[in-house]
Amino acid sequence: MKTVFITGGSRGIGAQIVRILSKAGWQVAFTYLSSEQKARQLSAETGALAIRCDETDEQQVISASEQVLKTFRHLDAFVHNAGTAWTGLVQDMPSSAWDALFALHVKSAFLHAKAFLPSMISRQTGSILFISSMWGQVGASMEVAYSACKAAQLGMMKALAKEVGPSLIRVNCIAPGVIDTDMMKGYSAEDKAALCDETPLGRLGKAEDVAHAVHFLLSDEASFITGQILPVNGGMVI
Repeated sequence: MKTVFITGGSRGIGAQIVRILSKAGWQVAFTYLSSEQKARQLSAETGALAIRCDETDEQQVISASEQVLKTFRHLDAFVHNAGTAWTGLVQDMPSSAWDALFALHVKSAFLHAKAFLPSMISRQTGSILFISSMWGQVGASMEVAYSACKAAQLGMMKALAKEVGPSLIRVNCIAPGVIDTDMMKGYSAEDKAALCDETPLGRLGKAEDVAHAVHFLLSDEASFITGQILPVNGGMVI
């Protein structure tokens, strides 16, 4: 049975990744921070292992990684999905908020990859996948820090793919567009309609759209794909 560990798996895109991979027969573990009730419900629904983890705390990240390897004995895939956004003018952003965003999106990805790679390298197999964003490709006004974090994930992915490719480990990114999840709860119906108008396919993305792309990139059907960015954005960024 293939095994996968997903950060930020209790809500939104992460929860759909947990559901789709569990349904496909994967053994799944995922992290959550504050959404304990949703994590418990998802665990009961799918059989996935839920682990509470503050992804910005190095010791908690290391502990979660160790728990996964102890439980599964090996890991076939790691999906770094945990993330949040900060919206506002860059001159109004506290440096502490900048640091926190990079710790969650970038440092956590590094720490988990560092923890899992020795096991993957020893088995000469594995797949690492970062959930980045189209804003990491083109940048977003009022989301400078988020765009920078997601761009950092793209650079990390490309370099790591070259580094671990000889060990037959694949590393890729998915760059979602506007996905209708809890992160959009502050958007009005008019805002969402305007975003639909900007999207060639005429609708907002769904968490399932991203989760199905994750399933493909982790599957054997994608065994010759590494170092790549898969956009899931309805054509908003081409």
